[in-house]
Amino acid sequence: MKPILKSEKLNHVCYDIRGPVLELAQRMEEEGHKIIKLNIGNVGVFGFDPPEEIQLDMIRNLSNASAYSDSKGIFAARKAIMQYCQEKGIQGVTLDDIYTGNGVSELIVLAMNALLNNGDEVLVPAPDYPLWTAAVSLSGGTPIHYLCDESKEWAPDLADLRSKITPRTKAIVMINPNNPTGAIYSKAVLTELTQIAREHGLILFADEIYDKMLYDEEKHVSLASLSSDVVIITFNGLSKNYRSCGYRSGWMVVSGDKSRIKDYIEGLNMLSSMRLCANVPGQYAIQTALGGYQSIDDLVAKGGRLARQRDLAWELITAIPGVSCVKPKSALYLFPKLDPEMYPIENDQEFIADLLREEKVLMVQGSGFNWVKPDHFRVVFLPHEDVLKDAIGRFARFLERYRQKHGKTATASLATKAS
Repeated sequence: MKPILKSEKLNHVCYDIRGPVLELAQRMEEEGHKIIKLNIGNVGVFGFDPPEEIQLDMIRNLSNASAYSDSKGIFAARKAIMQYCQEKGIQGVTLDDIYTGNGVSELIVLAMNALLNNGDEVLVPAPDYPLWTAAVSLSGGTPIHYLCDESKEWAPDLADLRSKITPRTKAIVMINPNNPTGAIYSKAVLTELTQIAREHGLILFADEIYDKMLYDEEKHVSLASLSSDVVIITFNGLSKNYRSCGYRSGWMVVSGDKSRIKDYIEGLNMLSSMRLCANVPGQYAIQTALGGYQSIDDLVAKGGRLARQRDLAWELITAIPGVSCVKPKSALYLFPKLDPEMYPIENDQEFIADLLREEKVLMVQGSGFNWVKPDHFRVVFLPHEDVLKDAIGRFARFLERYRQKHGKTATASLATKAS
């Protein structure tokens, strides 16, 4: 019989965080191998529990959660989100401007589906969280990647961004704090980005899911707080700051001159209604989470578990010859660079697969985040410190073997680093 093929819309969709290398890891686990997983920011499996008061509120409200809610979400959750917007300095947000979703992931796809026609372009950072690129492609759009500059602590290269705006450009995506680099963008950069959007009449999509996960007393500026006219869609949720990935409780907020996007809002409302509503038990966690004790502050403070593990992972990684890394200011990840002279990698996915086969350590290659060269990879620093030491030690052994086998100018590179 004639084979049934997947939709052609998926031909340019990629999500390598859960891609072929993870499938290899799962097969190896089935064969009895123990894999150290540094590939995904799934905080709950590493002993980071959600605040107890969130769990209790969900349990107490289960009897009220069996029916569909309003398609945009329950009143208490949206009221708490509206108040959080006020705390962040975002003006003009009403209850009608807030949509709850089954995590930010669902809302990203919904927002793109409502906006894009075939061939429309969206500027997405490189590196990016790959769902953004995938959502643009799945919605019929064309993702155009603007570069972030590693030499400037991964700040967006706004000159590169400007050069890629065309008559087909509809929107710009900003991931701040950033996954995978851990960068936090300055107010000056965000203000200039807002001005670019204003000049060209573009929508800004602001992914701020890590806005409380800040190290070294860094401060986060919400993009939407810098403008009352530019249309900005802000995304946030409970998954990371409140260690509640499985609750699938996220939201998006529309701000700016909403008179310009009445038709787009109609599309958002239509798609929001079509999926009926977000997970209702998860919605009952939002008010308590946003209004309660912010235990994330203890984890990221000096001496807190996340801060300690970030410091350790960064120190161990950068001690390896030929490996450099901008120290992350936020989030859960390192995005190190491999010296291409010492480690002349042609296919970074195969490189990461070889690491998995030889050392039983699972990471994600830089191309999985739409980075342009096979010289970066992402490390999750969620495991306890002894596990991080073991995993990065194994990685160092793998790199030494790789360098001896493939490196062409290792001695010169080491001498340069030492000098």
